[in-house]
Amino acid sequence: MKTLTIRLTAPLQAYGNEASFERRTSWPAPSKSAVIGMIAAAFGMRREDERIQELNDLAFAVRVDQVGKVMTEFQTVEWKTGNRKLTYRDHYQDAVYIAAVGSEDEELIERIEYALKHPRFQLYLGRRACPPAGVLQIESFADVNPVEVLERMPWQAEKWYQKKHKKKQEYPAEIIADAYLLPDATFTQTVKDRVESFDSRDRHFGFRLMAKERISLSNPCYEKSPDIMDYL
Repeated sequence: MKTLTIRLTAPLQAYGNEASFERRTSWPAPSKSAVIGMIAAAFGMRREDERIQELNDLAFAVRVDQVGKVMTEFQTVEWKTGNRKLTYRDHYQDAVYIAAVGSEDEELIERIEYALKHPRFQLYLGRRACPPAGVLQIESFADVNPVEVLERMPWQAEKWYQKKHKKKQEYPAEIIADAYLLPDATFTQTVKDRVESFDSRDRHFGFRLMAKERISLSNPCYEKSPDIMDYL
């Protein structure tokens, strides 16, 4: 299997889950459907393009390298003439994620990498108000699946965030992945995150099984606390 990693960072990110009109919440990490949507946009696929569903077959995992803070905004929406409603939308500020997609079809991964570097449509990290912070940082790896890559990859948080945790030699990071990539995981959950249609007239999703694990990442900014014995 060949795997591609994408570092996702921006002032704001939002990965909508099931929500009402008035309140739109966000997953605390990128959903598989959101990453598939970004890849489809890079390819230049329209929302109603049936080829998007084939991207569900990609192996998927994401690692939370920098936990963001929730920011809630509100908008006034006129949904009928003369009728206005307040709607609330959650975003994550200053978060950093490493998303990984893999496939036995190495040519497909190479095409995804090229498309993300030369996107046909604008890329967003969830909602349209959330463009990525600059050019995407992308790496490819041969003969490993997404979880194996994320378990080995160094910590990718911003330097200021690493320094904020300088008293910790290791940083606990969460990996969220397709359940079959984490067969020994103690936590699994069914989520409504399988793309069936992005068509704005009939947008809907199916279910997939995901799992989680925690790993420890070495902190390059670790500063050992002084030991009185060092001065004796």
